[in-house]
Amino acid sequence: MSWRSPVPPSAVDSSGQTWQIHRAWPDSTVGDYVLEVVAAGQAGVRGGVLRAGVFELLPADDPALPSLRAEARHGELVSYRPHMRAVIRAAAGYIKVFLPGGAIVPAERCAQTELLLDPETFTAPRVLRNSEDVIVFSAVPGRTLGDLADDHAGLSDAGLDRLWEQWQLAWTAQVGSSAGHAALAALPVHSPEVEVADLRRWVKRWLRHYNGVPEAAAHGAALSARADEVAQNLLRTAPDPLVWAHGDLHDKQILTAGGSSPLGLLDFDDTAQAEAALDLANLDVHLELHARHTRTSLERYMAAHTRVLAAAEELHVSPDRFHAYSDGAWLRLACSPLPRRSRMALAVLDERAAHTRVGPTY
Repeated sequence: MSWRSPVPPSAVDSSGQTWQIHRAWPDSTVGDYVLEVVAAGQAGVRGGVLRAGVFELLPADDPALPSLRAEARHGELVSYRPHMRAVIRAAAGYIKVFLPGGAIVPAERCAQTELLLDPETFTAPRVLRNSEDVIVFSAVPGRTLGDLADDHAGLSDAGLDRLWEQWQLAWTAQVGSSAGHAALAALPVHSPEVEVADLRRWVKRWLRHYNGVPEAAAHGAALSARADEVAQNLLRTAPDPLVWAHGDLHDKQILTAGGSSPLGLLDFDDTAQAEAALDLANLDVHLELHARHTRTSLERYMAAHTRVLAAAEELHVSPDRFHAYSDGAWLRLACSPLPRRSRMALAVLDERAAHTRVGPTY
């Protein structure tokens, strides 16, 4: 199922500067993409587009994000999906820029999460300023567990495992105490049906963009078949009880400042009521993805993976539900416009499907 994506690993702008394509998203027109790009010697990230195979570096102004240019003066652009959202690292913290009106709901989610989070378990950024399209957050001290996993010189394997143990204890305490909390009812419900609908949108978008690529036909057929299986697995067994969910948990959202300080937790735009398996499976898949890309050692991956599974057991997560949400996370990765990642994720889904014929376990 080898196919060549129209998104290259790098592109050259009109001035001759080479940009590495860091992330890519299908645009509204089939065959076009919006890009996040980086270049050697250039601070932060920039936006780009690929239209009919032709690369164009976007200007600093983004008409869909009218506040971006002014806010970008306060720091460095570190995350950017053109025409959708941006994150700027500033001296006092981080600035998130949304579409007009797009900051209202995330600001509400932050306020609701503040009521739910126990400061003894996790430190979260405070909202310093917000408008209908901008939220300014305070900085949370420390380094992410994702960054530390690659730091073999500065942190031992045992030291990293102790941090994951700290996360396990904090996470189970936080999520375990959320059931029945008065603030939980104000959050939206991310049900299995919502998860399935979201996954089907990802698959539909992939198929729409690659429908005219003959060499991608076999990959698309396999993707559709796996999507049906993932949907069935999410819906065929009874869901676990609803608890507080981060909604996009991975190791770059968890920080440590060292010592006895609580861990930090970032980004509550997608916080919701959901099964505990949603966050734990997403975190676990990201850990495995990094290990498969050899960004971290097998020993460090297994230590973190073991802590995630221990948290799942403590929170009484059904193995069926953990496995179903893990498949969903891999399915999203299989919908990547970057063929190497997409092929790998689809191969993982094939492996997992063969394994579960014996019966799902942690």
